[in-house]
Amino acid sequence: MQTPPVESPPGPPRARTVRHVTWVLTLCSALLLTLVAVEWHPLIAMDDDIAGTTHRWAVDEPGVTQAMRILTDWVWDTWTMRLLCAVVVLWLWLRRDDRWTAVWLGMTCLLGSLLQQALKAAVDRPRPVWPDPVDSAHYAAFPSGHAMTATFVCGLLAWLVHHQGAPRGARLAALAVAAVSVIGVGVTRVWLGVHWATDVIGGWLLGALVVALAVLIHRRRHP
Repeated sequence: MQTPPVESPPGPPRARTVRHVTWVLTLCSALLLTLVAVEWHPLIAMDDDIAGTTHRWAVDEPGVTQAMRILTDWVWDTWTMRLLCAVVVLWLWLRRDDRWTAVWLGMTCLLGSLLQQALKAAVDRPRPVWPDPVDSAHYAAFPSGHAMTATFVCGLLAWLVHHQGAPRGARLAALAVAAVSVIGVGVTRVWLGVHWATDVIGGWLLGALVVALAVLIHRRRHP
């Protein structure tokens, strides 16, 4: 009786696909960065409209606003994301079989955070200002640090789960948690009136670009 073949875990996306995605993300990020820097009027008007609407909702729904503050300050905070990354780096290092991946993950998260701060300083975009704010934040607005950090940390961890050949259920669960976290933190930042919508979109694009570049580097070491 012939034994049915064992299904092997799917490999990571092909390098050519990742390169194409990297170029698209680079172009989109550069375009949005340019439009924000030159204060393109249609973009600024759209940001104003979205911010005004969500701020009215935030003032009218204090219960929802408080939940948003808990999520953004504790669950999806940038330091929560960095701590999660540090735990995974430590776990990979203690496994001993692929310490290069541990260093790769730690360096990617560090460089991603430095890039985020450098762009904030370079663009120096003011945050929304309200007579009745429901929350506060520091530093410049573009890109959203929460959105960018959540994107590259969750994206890298979801890719590692896939790359390590985890069962299909684990891969889908990791992808779902990553998607909810990335989208959710962006919503909280706009709802709380501490970021413009394009700050969040910029954070998503740049975070995804960090992931794509990191995957390309990893694939060159581990094809």
